[in-house]
Amino acid sequence: MIKAGIIGGSGYTGGELIRLLLNHPETHIDFVFSTTRAGKPVTSAHPDLLGQTDLLFSGEVNPGVDVVFLCLGHGNSTKFLEEHTFDHHTKVIDLSNDFRLNADATWNDKHFVYGLPELNKSKIQSTNALANPGCFATAIQLGLLPLAKAGLLSNDVHTNAVTGSTGAGVGLSATSHFSWRNNNVSWYKPFTHQHLGEIGESLESFGESVGNIYFLPNRGNFTRGILATSYTTYQGSLEDAKQLFKQFYADAVFTHIAEEPIHLKQVVNTNQCHIHLHQHENLLLVTSAIDNLLKGASGQAIQNMNLMFGIAEPTGLQLKAGVF
Repeated sequence: MIKAGIIGGSGYTGGELIRLLLNHPETHIDFVFSTTRAGKPVTSAHPDLLGQTDLLFSGEVNPGVDVVFLCLGHGNSTKFLEEHTFDHHTKVIDLSNDFRLNADATWNDKHFVYGLPELNKSKIQSTNALANPGCFATAIQLGLLPLAKAGLLSNDVHTNAVTGSTGAGVGLSATSHFSWRNNNVSWYKPFTHQHLGEIGESLESFGESVGNIYFLPNRGNFTRGILATSYTTYQGSLEDAKQLFKQFYADAVFTHIAEEPIHLKQVVNTNQCHIHLHQHENLLLVTSAIDNLLKGASGQAIQNMNLMFGIAEPTGLQLKAGVF
């Protein structure tokens, strides 16, 4: 059994990681570290796990675990690793943005591989340090990577994506409060979102020209999921585009091309990404949908763990969406 530790287990991503690891046939949770909840039951933060675990939050870290997941706020993973040392064999999976960009990927004796399985599967399989992609970045990249590889993104790309309130984290803010969020929609960080850096690096990794990515993120009045739409100029046929995407994702376990228009309920509570293509005159519209807490965070982290340990990729992630 793989001994797993979780740092920062009281938030949304930590809670989903605990749920997935408890039901993973190859893992055992060794500790869930928390500075504010040490000694309290894990179910005090995650009542949905009542009856599934008697784990207590720990104020101590076991440096000898096989894998440690860092579910900390952005900028805090680096600080934590500076203060805590793990054994050489311990695999580190970071869910923050501390190590995602090429300029930040090397830290001390570790080089963090960018953990998008559909792009870097072989590198993920051979690394001990992994930077889990951002949620918006995952949805948008999976919708654009086949075009980038084929050299079809030399013109500007316009992307609009809406995310659920869990994307803002468990802490309350003016824009995540129920009375503000319910029956409401708004945009934020127009054209400057922090995930643009990792998106750009991935799309440019094929060595082909990539135009500007104009990204407008939106807050939705629902809890989970991301629906992203991107369009750019395109000269081929719709059937050619579909074949391009199907070939690119031929070996992908969780990313699939849909013939019919997609919606969020198809993917919420799963590790799936569904993609749909639509052509209008000389524009190609790509729609992608994921669960921001699973394929956009904790589920993808488990998918990466499976690859890093040589376990079948879908292990522990065969989840069903609640479409009705």
